[in-house]
Amino acid sequence: MSVLSLLFFASGCAALIYETVWFHLVQLVVGASSISVAVLLCSFMGGMALGSALIPRLVPASFHPLRVVAALEAGIAACGILIPLVLPYVQQAYVAMVGYGYAGVLLRASACAVVLTPPTMLMGATLPAISRWFDRRSAAASSVGFLYTANIAGGAVGTVLAGFYLLRVYDTVIAGAAAVAINIAVAIGAWLLAKRTMAVAPHQPGTEKTAGGSERSRDLLPIYVVAALSGFTALGAEVVWTRQLSLLFGASVYNFSLILAVFLAGLGAGSLGGSSLGRRSKNVVAALGTAQLLLAFAIAFGAWMIVHALPLWQPTKSFLPWIRSSPPRTFAFDALRCAVALLPATLLWGASFPLMVAAADSGGVAREVSRITAINTAGALLGTLTLTLIGIPMMGSQRSQQALVLVAAIAGVTILSRLRSGAPRKTWLIVRPLALVTAVLLAITIVPPIPGRLIAYGRSVDSWSSIRNFLYLAEGATASVAVTEGIGGMRQFHIAGKVEASDMDVDMRLERMLGHIPALVHPHPRSVLIVGVGAGVTAGALSIHPEIERIVICEIEPMVPISARQYFGEENHHVFDDPRVQLIFDDARHFMQTTNEKFDIITSDPIHPWVRGAATLYSLEYLQLARAHLNPGGVVTQWIPLYETDVASAKSEIATFAQVFPDTTLWNPDLLEEGYDLVALGRVEPSQISETAIAQRINASAAVRESLSEVTLKSAAAVISTYAGRSRDLAPWLADAQINRERHLRLQYLAGLAANTDQRFDIFQQILNYRRYPADLFEASAELESQMRLWSVPEP
Repeated sequence: MSVLSLLFFASGCAALIYETVWFHLVQLVVGASSISVAVLLCSFMGGMALGSALIPRLVPASFHPLRVVAALEAGIAACGILIPLVLPYVQQAYVAMVGYGYAGVLLRASACAVVLTPPTMLMGATLPAISRWFDRRSAAASSVGFLYTANIAGGAVGTVLAGFYLLRVYDTVIAGAAAVAINIAVAIGAWLLAKRTMAVAPHQPGTEKTAGGSERSRDLLPIYVVAALSGFTALGAEVVWTRQLSLLFGASVYNFSLILAVFLAGLGAGSLGGSSLGRRSKNVVAALGTAQLLLAFAIAFGAWMIVHALPLWQPTKSFLPWIRSSPPRTFAFDALRCAVALLPATLLWGASFPLMVAAADSGGVAREVSRITAINTAGALLGTLTLTLIGIPMMGSQRSQQALVLVAAIAGVTILSRLRSGAPRKTWLIVRPLALVTAVLLAITIVPPIPGRLIAYGRSVDSWSSIRNFLYLAEGATASVAVTEGIGGMRQFHIAGKVEASDMDVDMRLERMLGHIPALVHPHPRSVLIVGVGAGVTAGALSIHPEIERIVICEIEPMVPISARQYFGEENHHVFDDPRVQLIFDDARHFMQTTNEKFDIITSDPIHPWVRGAATLYSLEYLQLARAHLNPGGVVTQWIPLYETDVASAKSEIATFAQVFPDTTLWNPDLLEEGYDLVALGRVEPSQISETAIAQRINASAAVRESLSEVTLKSAAAVISTYAGRSRDLAPWLADAQINRERHLRLQYLAGLAANTDQRFDIFQQILNYRRYPADLFEASAELESQMRLWSVPEP
């Protein structure tokens, strides 16, 4: 049993490595929008449910269960090898046929299904397959529960291994190869173990079906219902809690891995306890029903802790400041906080599976494992989709969690109604209405609304006190959005717990420079693509240039432009009411991948690269895609943050951009030149930037002139004076930069480790050390040229 547990531990480890790698690779094909994520989950979890239900029926009962497991693991390994090879062909076919609307969703689903369904079906079949080995043995359900525990524990380790090591140090190829190697080792181990053991004669389906067969099926129906409801509440709660904990901890790739690992560890520990309880308990049905009722309390407890307790334990300058001194300390402390909130519920969910198997077992555990696994996985899939696409966007986190509390109580009532006749059943018939009423009251009184301060500032506890008023709060399918008014009267625009825009001078200057600089540099800009709309200030700056005829805005979250239109209309020149603007709610990379349209200007203002997934918009392949969608003479700008990051991350961003655009120049929006963020400008065709030409463009439009004056850029000379350097001069500084590629999103892991650092002044000063007056780049007046030549004179 110990060897078999080790094999299932390794199998679970490989499965979670695959999940991490495959989700990243397939998202590069179908995009990262909420619809794409939904079809990804359907393919992955739906495949596991199908495998649990179908493959055990297709495999003859005479086959040795261990050899079946070996074949399944070998098949998964083969898929692990084939998927990276097949994906380019799937991408070509997908791009050739892609559309929008229902047809587009269907095509995305088909692409995901082609790639993910075969291996996930094999994954879903492993536990039902091995359960045949325990048929007719004593404590068969308990033995299956122990293997389930080992499998989930391996998944927790695989999550940490992939998120903290394999993908941080290596890339998707190495991570996938590691998972393949693990599968092959498991297959060999299972095959060798089969040679040393005899296959136990399995329980033949139907042998117990006598005249009472239909009655037994009806008797098991409550267990199947509970299996579905338990899966629904588990993954539904995970969706909500991951969203909220990511706000509190920071939405880095490390914290996503950490939250999932804690969740899986709780399931594994609970399964271990449930297996022991199922073997010892005299009334497994009562134990299962009690676990479901306790889940109602545990879900409410988790919701309350995340909102009311964990924020009080957030490290600050005055509270546990040493926690933030190193990433390992930060991750360990966040894992502890996460465990305090999540473990009560995850232990009960984990215990429920072996208890369900034990409650359903009547001598044929293999069939019940297959059914319960399939039903539980299908319920989990439904919970994930419901909470992601309907619950959070339409009901909000509070009502969604209240509904989960009620569903858990209904699950408890359902299974406890199965108690046999006698005193326990009579007592339960009286208690049942009271239990449901208690659950409703519990949900209403304990589950709190998500506070606006958490939506707005997330992990930045020190900033919460600066909010005077919440003007707008919304929870979307992909992100939470807030607009706040500070005690000083400034308005800030928040996405996913971060300030993404504001009407403060430093932010307005950056946002307008992202739009005005490419429009002023390009000789005849007519079409624009904007990646990430934010408060719409950059889009608004471009819209007032009279030559612009078409503006396409790609935004994943629909709540963003709604709030920006309402609260930043003056700052963004009411761009969302402009008939030239087309809003596309899709991943910008996916949009460019699936359109032949080209643009004169592409301006990209993605969220901070330490946020999981954002580094894709800083990758070499994305920038190459952007360059391919530029017309001759086209221009690209991209936001480069210097705060909440370190030197290595900044080098990676700039060097990757410069590798695609050798003519890269950097522009500084900070009036004090202390370093806050930069605008990177890349051009398809290098040419001189003329002060006279920029002055003519500014003077030709009163709206442009006023927009620039509002951010203290009152002349062409003022605009050019924001020049901070170019990649050619920075070459020695960038020599050791790590290029950010889609196969290996190095930036995401570098920036994730540096999210709690503040090196902006040092980074900017290092850049300025290489700034020289580029006579071949600017055509400037004598006065401006003499000022800029001072950059080449070293300070005493």
